[in-house]
Amino acid sequence: MSKKRPGGESRPSAPSTATDRSPDVEVPAAPPAPAPDPKRWWALAVIALAQLMVILDGTIVNIALPSAQHALGMSDADRQWVITAYTLAFGGLLLLGGRIADLVGRKRTFVIGLAGFAAASALGGAASGPGMLFAARALQGAFAAVLAPSALSLLSTTFTEPKERARAFGVYGALAGGGSAVGLIVGGLLTEYLNWRWSLYVNVPIALAALLGAPAFLRDRSGRRGGHLDVPGALLACGGLVALVYGFSEAEPRGWTSPLVLMPLVAGVILLAAFVWWQSRAANPLLPLRIVKDRVRAGSLATMGLATIGMFGVFLFLTYYLQVVLGYPPVRTGLAFVPISAGIVIGATQIAARLLPRTAPRTLMSSGMVLAAAGMVLLSGLTVHAEYVSHVLPALLLLGLGMGLTFMPVYATATAGVPPQDAGVASAALNTVQQMGASLGTVLLNTIATGATSRYVHSHVHDPAHGGATLNEGMVHGFSVAYRCSAGVLLLAALVAGLTVRLKTPKHTGSDAPA
Repeated sequence: MSKKRPGGESRPSAPSTATDRSPDVEVPAAPPAPAPDPKRWWALAVIALAQLMVILDGTIVNIALPSAQHALGMSDADRQWVITAYTLAFGGLLLLGGRIADLVGRKRTFVIGLAGFAAASALGGAASGPGMLFAARALQGAFAAVLAPSALSLLSTTFTEPKERARAFGVYGALAGGGSAVGLIVGGLLTEYLNWRWSLYVNVPIALAALLGAPAFLRDRSGRRGGHLDVPGALLACGGLVALVYGFSEAEPRGWTSPLVLMPLVAGVILLAAFVWWQSRAANPLLPLRIVKDRVRAGSLATMGLATIGMFGVFLFLTYYLQVVLGYPPVRTGLAFVPISAGIVIGATQIAARLLPRTAPRTLMSSGMVLAAAGMVLLSGLTVHAEYVSHVLPALLLLGLGMGLTFMPVYATATAGVPPQDAGVASAALNTVQQMGASLGTVLLNTIATGATSRYVHSHVHDPAHGGATLNEGMVHGFSVAYRCSAGVLLLAALVAGLTVRLKTPKHTGSDAPA
């Protein structure tokens, strides 16, 4: 200890040694920061392959569905389960998959998810009847729920330097936003030139390529010893999400007042409320509430949810518009979505990734949502005689750029600053919001479009001026109403991002030590 002299100098209060008095005394330096993993960019390639497979599988079967329905003798009432079985399992099990990744180890669950997804895809491709196909799609969703949060949390803990992190999340955001459009393109090509089964078989070589690279390039800790899985929380969360998705999926064919719609919706709300109550009391919660109590993270999650609710109806409506109204074949329909994929890649990797290190994320998110809303407004003006180049193409470019500008900073911001032991569940929360937004948005917007179409057709059924074109005109009118609703939701997402995501550049706490 030392005492201060009047002049401000320090005077030793006890005899000191020569070493103490020496000006050359060395103060121990802080330990150097760990060197970045030299294989991190190869790791990004492996993670990107897995992410692309999971995202595109949500839409790749859309164009193939009519062929599959005919080949397997599927009824019109049952065909929706090819899509719904996947989204129910995926969305309902994501939080559980994220916590398993934190407890078991993200690299291990990544590999398990890849292998299981490939096996389920092969099973679906070989389906001999509707039941076998539905079961395979549900298995795909279950393994995707393990794979998706593992992939995002591995990315989050692998890239910690701001510029590299921005580039990595730019690639990831491009895949997350563009995978659905790519799925439509690939589905159209495979259906027209091979057959519908290849829309499922195509996942096998993609998964095998990622499986070969995972052991060599991915680094992660081995898992959390002594951790316990929150079984009651898992049951409440999964049950609530599955009930909500099921209820919304049944709203279109049965009507909103049907008991088979109202009962699961009410049950879903009650189960999710019970889940939140339980998470505040559980010793090892499935979703620690500290993750979603952070305003920036909560704002990013809300932005993602609203963005996907508003965006994902476009794929369904444009597919029907191009094929049914304009008469495009499957391949041409798939290729028509190339501009939106290109816009997403440019927006995420060339604009957002370059601007994020020195631009507030909310600026990018809000700007992206405004651009996307403008694209939706353009689509709302489509007619049965519209031209692709002059009417559809500009809207798709705006939508693509808007999605790329939004998704990239959302992924980077929502996963920034999360403790390594919670990285899996935080990633799962983001994936859950995205998946639920896509599922609910598609169902809700489809219900709005169908209702508007029905009202239009009934009001013009005795109008001789329309004749046989009434049905197509009614369909386009319904799509226009849904697009205007989508634009409103996207503008709300821009507002939420601007008010809540008050953060300059996402900061990260560091990566795990590899095991």
